[in-house]
Amino acid sequence: MTLTTPGHRSSENKGGPASVDADLFSRIDQTVTEAAEALAALQQDDGHILFELEADATIPAEYIFLNHFLGDLEPELEAELGEYLRLTQSEKHGGWPLYYDGDFNISASVKAYFALKLIGDAPDAPHMARAREAILAHGGAETSNVFTRYILALFGEVPWHAIPAMPIELMLMPRWFPVNMWKFSYWSRTVIAPLLILASLRPRAANPNRGSVQELFRTPPEKIKTWLTNPTGSAWGEFFLKLDKLLQPAERHVFPRLFTRKRAINAAVDFITPRLNGEDGLGAIFPAMAFTIMSFHSLGYPKDHPDLAIARRSVRKLIVDHRDKRGDRPRYVQPCVSPVWDTALAAHALAEARIPDADAKINKACEWLVDRQITDVKGDWAINAPDLAPGGWAFQFRNDYYPDVDDTAVVGMLLHRADPVAHKEAIDKALAWIEGMQSSNGGWGAFDIDNNADFLNSIPFADHGALLDPPTADVTARCLSFLAQAGYSREHPVVRRGIDYLKAEQEEDGSWFGRWGTNYVYGTWSVLCALNAVGEDMQAPYIRKAVNWLLTRQREDGGWGEDGATYWQERRAEAKESTASQTAWALLALMAAGEVDNPAVARGIRHILDSPREGANWKEPWYTAVGFPRVFYLRYHGYSSYFPVWALSRFRNLKRGNSKQVLWGM
Repeated sequence: MTLTTPGHRSSENKGGPASVDADLFSRIDQTVTEAAEALAALQQDDGHILFELEADATIPAEYIFLNHFLGDLEPELEAELGEYLRLTQSEKHGGWPLYYDGDFNISASVKAYFALKLIGDAPDAPHMARAREAILAHGGAETSNVFTRYILALFGEVPWHAIPAMPIELMLMPRWFPVNMWKFSYWSRTVIAPLLILASLRPRAANPNRGSVQELFRTPPEKIKTWLTNPTGSAWGEFFLKLDKLLQPAERHVFPRLFTRKRAINAAVDFITPRLNGEDGLGAIFPAMAFTIMSFHSLGYPKDHPDLAIARRSVRKLIVDHRDKRGDRPRYVQPCVSPVWDTALAAHALAEARIPDADAKINKACEWLVDRQITDVKGDWAINAPDLAPGGWAFQFRNDYYPDVDDTAVVGMLLHRADPVAHKEAIDKALAWIEGMQSSNGGWGAFDIDNNADFLNSIPFADHGALLDPPTADVTARCLSFLAQAGYSREHPVVRRGIDYLKAEQEEDGSWFGRWGTNYVYGTWSVLCALNAVGEDMQAPYIRKAVNWLLTRQREDGGWGEDGATYWQERRAEAKESTASQTAWALLALMAAGEVDNPAVARGIRHILDSPREGANWKEPWYTAVGFPRVFYLRYHGYSSYFPVWALSRFRNLKRGNSKQVLWGM
């Protein structure tokens, strides 16, 4: 493996080891060695590294709903899921938050309460009484979001007109029609297809324990006349509300009688079946898998039908079994898994750390990753790029229809960093795919090109505000870093358009929004590293504005931290506590901007060194990533392992002035 990567720029080293006290270097060396060796020890025999990916209470609750919908109960597992739900209930407000120590969330709380009641928790138990009181105080179950009301409708708790009318004939709409499946994001597509089947069939859950949550409604559901709201407050939103009033009776009385109904159901099945993705599941995400199982069951598939059986196995593979590992936490259900992302990022951290045997570990990781490059399937992305050859990587073990642009850039950089000659074929395919996935505005989305029909976020179904996959600064930054590392010049048209996009996306205060990580520190880190990689002048005023913003966000303890609440504009400066992972991002950003000798960087390094750690893992309960801002948050357990190692190693390497190493843009 070689660490020399053409097309990169390392920050200028003005100080050298003498400018940092020997004790600090000693602590860095010891911590990096211990943590990196512990990280390397997590590598599996085949070369991959995998950390847990934790969401909120809704995913384990939905697993319970799935079982009780089918009437196929798992008492021992459900008891542990119930234990997990009770552990994550907030002591402060009595409900369930979307992330650690977060505010009350009505939808998560309704789902958690309902799931606990289904498995036998008594409504007068103290934790249930507190949750019920909080739910009623926040407007009752009738104010929960559309996805929650789908569950309530399936269990007969609300009428079907409590959810927006989404005729399954949507599956038949051509691409030229203003609303069609291909205008939605990948995750929306894979969830909507089975949901449309369920909404058309309107099945009733088996519900063997006869669970009900009518006590969570401030107004009895049968007396509620208006369920839907305008999610955006826009004129489009008002239009779609009026359209829904026409579609609701048509969905009950007209569409089921049309000859198109059976054809539309078949179209939904035909969409789902080739994308079942083996035991990795439809879209490799839990909601799509769970709704697929429900829809197949409702269509009358027998339990031993191969498609239903493999879909059932796919959701069971998302269960995290702590009891077998440490015995200190109950089992829970992940929303998906992240082996490609974890393996690539961990390998980059090991490359920075340079521990003994790092090269062997990294080469093994690269071999595993090369084997998972998607080169023979044109996924949904090809709808907008039919002539583009595949060449990306998915986020999960397998998800061939939905390679991830961000993962592809990160893996491509690792392969190039490890051995650009040996991995030339894989790198070239990835570069061509990334270049072809650029959207018309110069940015990159996560899975699709120009997936930005913003008016669709105004339909009542889209009250979560995450129906689309438009370009974002963080993904764009990673793509530019990859292109630069591979030798694309700053004047290359693709790179130039990407830089212009990033400049246009900069916030007034100098930061960049973090779509996939929390939040502005993540976005600003991503962009500053990319701008350094492509050769932008890091003293340019717009870049210095970003640096100054980062410096002002440093906390008194020397670290950086941002709360999940920062995704609400009025709370964009909120932070509860510094985290090792977010501190690492800020440090990597500052070092990319030439600030390695800034005292703020040394303070940040000391904060990471002083933070509690066990082996490879810095103790960090905070959620520092998102699935959908303001709706669905994620805790990557690996972030508090590989990013701190990365930042400490980068600082040490820069201060020691190893001129043979050209540092990766990320």
